[in-house]
Amino acid sequence: MKLIVAIVRPERANEVLEALFMAEVRGLTVSRVQGHGGETERVETYRGTTVKMELQDKVRFEIGVSDHFVEPTVRAILDSARTGDVGDGKIFVLPVERVYRIRTGETDQMAVTPGWPEEESR
Repeated sequence: MKLIVAIVRPERANEVLEALFMAEVRGLTVSRVQGHGGETERVETYRGTTVKMELQDKVRFEIGVSDHFVEPTVRAILDSARTGDVGDGKIFVLPVERVYRIRTGETDQMAVTPGWPEEESR
């Protein structure tokens, strides 16, 4: 099992959501965050004072997946989030030691894979 954390441009968030849906990736968390990567700094005037804006608005996706969903998930994010410009974001793939589904008490792969096996038997 893996936790995929993707940081993308806010204007690409809807495209990423659609691509994940089309890749049959279900169950994710989306947060608005701020960060700084390779983008050039921008300067704005606020109440007559020049302020260097170092943090950029971003959207963070967190997706817990079974091992066989890692590549389709990463590919969907890469293809939908890429503009080719600095600041497109990053994808991190992290190992997950244990997962629990609170509603049913299921653990690990059964807790992160939709339809496994409880929903398949219906």
